[in-house]
Amino acid sequence: MLNDFEGLVAIVTGGASGIGAAIARQLNERGATVAVLDVNPDQAAPGLFATRADVSDDASTRAAIEAVAAEFGRIDIVINNAGVGAQGTIEDNTDDEWHRVFDINVLGMVRVARAALPHLRHSPAAAIVNTCSIAATAGLPARALYSATKGAVLALTRAMAADHLREGIRVNCVNPGTADTPWVGRLLDSAPDPAAERAALNARQPHGRLVSPDEVAGAVLYLASPLSGSTTGTSVAVDGGMQELRLRPE
Repeated sequence: MLNDFEGLVAIVTGGASGIGAAIARQLNERGATVAVLDVNPDQAAPGLFATRADVSDDASTRAAIEAVAAEFGRIDIVINNAGVGAQGTIEDNTDDEWHRVFDINVLGMVRVARAALPHLRHSPAAAIVNTCSIAATAGLPARALYSATKGAVLALTRAMAADHLREGIRVNCVNPGTADTPWVGRLLDSAPDPAAERAALNARQPHGRLVSPDEVAGAVLYLASPLSGSTTGTSVAVDGGMQELRLRPE
């Protein structure tokens, strides 16, 4: 087992469940001191430092970041994973919903990174990894709002990487395909035929199944690791080939 994160302090937003929980666990297994920032910190894995953070609120975000810095004396890695889903075409969501989802999925990452930057500038291995999505690079039906936010995250990642490279801070993002998370589970449960809907989601990805949270976490750890010091401004697709492959029907 690698211990490439030994001595480093990592923040994982949305780290109490789903992909965030898998990231937090793998970071901890590889030696990092992990702080989970979540609206439900009591759901974080036992043994991890967890504090409440609402990334749609700047004061809440700054307080959580400073609580981590006060507890551990440093912040080296920020995993910007907190986010919400959205369904529908451009006709299906109100202006208020568009503002709400952008406020969490895009501005939430800005608030976290902005508050953490003064600490990251002192780290010898500073890295930010943003959770983006296949929705940023492929047109998916009934995902207009969600796709717009993730397209913004992809562009934001590149801009942040350019802005902070010479400060020694690497910025990258990971683009999961449809992942087997609680949010997707709730979508499946609400479908008229959950089994048929799951089969359709499985088939949409060339390798024929949903992406696991642990697979996404593995890519995040690659991007965050000090061993990847020359990787910045890029995105890594974890999507079973959905972005690049065009297989013939079986």
